[in-house]
Amino acid sequence: MRQHRRTLRLLGSLLLVAMAASVTGAAPAPQASPTPLDRIVPAPASADPGGSPYRITRGTHIRVDGSRETRAVGEYLAKILRPSTGYRLPVTAQGAGGIRLRLAAGPFGAEGYRLDSGRGGVTITAARPAGLFHGVQTLRQLLPAAVEKDSVQPGPWLVAGGMITDTPRYGWRGAMLDVSRHFFTVEQVKRYIDQLALYKINKLHLHLSDDQGWRIAIDSWPRLATYGGSTEVGGGPGGFYTKADYREIVRYASSRHLEVVPEIDMPGHTNAALASYAGLNCDGVAPPLYTGTEVGFSSLCAGKEITYDFVDDVIRELAALTPGRYLHIGGDEAHSTSHEDYVKFMDRVQPIVAKYGKTVVGWHQLTGATPAKGALAQYWGLDGTSAEEKARVVKAAQGGTGLILSPADRVYLDMKYTKETPLGLSWAGYVEVKRSYDWDPGAYLPGVPGAAVRGVEAPMWSETLENSAHVEFMAFPRLPGVAELGWSSAASHDWERYKGRLAAQAERWDALGIEWYRSPQVPWPSAG
Repeated sequence: MRQHRRTLRLLGSLLLVAMAASVTGAAPAPQASPTPLDRIVPAPASADPGGSPYRITRGTHIRVDGSRETRAVGEYLAKILRPSTGYRLPVTAQGAGGIRLRLAAGPFGAEGYRLDSGRGGVTITAARPAGLFHGVQTLRQLLPAAVEKDSVQPGPWLVAGGMITDTPRYGWRGAMLDVSRHFFTVEQVKRYIDQLALYKINKLHLHLSDDQGWRIAIDSWPRLATYGGSTEVGGGPGGFYTKADYREIVRYASSRHLEVVPEIDMPGHTNAALASYAGLNCDGVAPPLYTGTEVGFSSLCAGKEITYDFVDDVIRELAALTPGRYLHIGGDEAHSTSHEDYVKFMDRVQPIVAKYGKTVVGWHQLTGATPAKGALAQYWGLDGTSAEEKARVVKAAQGGTGLILSPADRVYLDMKYTKETPLGLSWAGYVEVKRSYDWDPGAYLPGVPGAAVRGVEAPMWSETLENSAHVEFMAFPRLPGVAELGWSSAASHDWERYKGRLAAQAERWDALGIEWYRSPQVPWPSAG
């Protein structure tokens, strides 16, 4: 009889809830549970759950110390949270509780942080502003995906209780965008920067010149941009960045704690420059502009002094625009340059980079010459690259050259996922999500000293990519995995665990309006 009365009371309660829902026009709110601390991407160094969650409410403040850098991170966080929560979330140096961002000495390095969460608030502590910013990305992922939307959402906005302590494995966690084959506007580049920042990427490598287009204004050689930048693959109108445009990209990237690494590819991949100035050609005859996709047919003239005047001017002007430490000089696929001329060219050009205060980065073919002291070589070979070529890279690394790992059959984001992928190329094979994640940068090239591996980078070549939707479809879901390879410890890499964390990102991408590929290798949430 008692059981019967309990059943009747339960049915009555359910009926009242249903009646209330029909009156208000809303379904009863589901029980909310916060995202577990260990569900974020990249995987944190340690995540210790415990205690009550923190709830962001109308009364929440974002509290910062007195530094300009901390306030900037606080304003960035507020700008993300305000549209979806509908809350004011004032950024203030006064009071206690709420969300607190603080700089303090500790074992965080340049980019690490600690996140403490409990009923009374969330505190992110770091030694440097970059660490605070990365901690904010973790906080974003601990909140419901709807927090990314630009209209008021119902919440609740819970952050699981506990502590995350986090530092990156590598200092170079990059993504390259080829703006030469197809031109991308400043706003499109900014959109990609925001997507990179969510996964703690800290380098934006911009491929600014190639056979199909020159994309940066150089005052001393104006036709490079106005003529050499006037087309793109397929014959479209192309485009170029004014110096003000480029400064804005650099400024915006810096506000997201990404360092811009500009690339002028040479001595090959230079048809746009050769078409712009006849004197750069060995025969003094300018070729026509090029809108195809072949490689290896162009070369600056290593034997002419004007070549080095040209390189000096370009590097001088680009270095003056670039506050970062690095300048990429390309060096790949110089098939029309003899080995002797290639070595001569690199011996002349690398000191120019140093003269203007930058560190040389080049594709790994640079190791076929003599890399400058401190130079970085970006390895883009395949699993099946010849032993001889790999040995040359290994020898350079053993001699002090740092390596950035970008194996094309692992992390070239323009490679097709499968034969059916409508975008991208397949010369390096098909690269599904598991393949792009399931390797260890520290062990990829046997014989390379661990200290020589500076990090990883995911290039995005644009022969087939014309807009942001194309870029996003090829980047997601592979980019977060490359970011994890760069950030998280080797011991944490496990495909079976990772694919579940990756699947949980899909709702966030949808909230952000990101186009993405629904790989059958990942257990995505059911649509709708």
